[in-house]
Amino acid sequence: MQVTIVHVHVKPEHLDAFIEASRLNHEASVQESGNLRFDVLQLDEDPTRFVLYEAYRSAEDAAAHKQASHYATWRDTVADWMASPRKGVPYEGLLP
Repeated sequence: MQVTIVHVHVKPEHLDAFIEASRLNHEASVQESGNLRFDVLQLDEDPTRFVLYEAYRSAEDAAAHKQASHYATWRDTVADWMASPRKGVPYEGLLP
């Protein structure tokens, strides 16, 4: 299992738009054949900070996600809304 945890810090004035764009990306991502999980998490103590938890069956499935049109739309839409560059950290999922 290939897991990527993406840390995102959004400019406050783009908070609602970021959540909506991420909802659309989430809805399409969970339909991908290799997707196991795609969570969008918002930090309680700082609502401008998010974590995207992306789990795919394989590294190839995770790479295919990066080629999907819905990902490109999300990436390009939210790019200027970032307070700092987003950071994706890859992990090998061991359990379950």
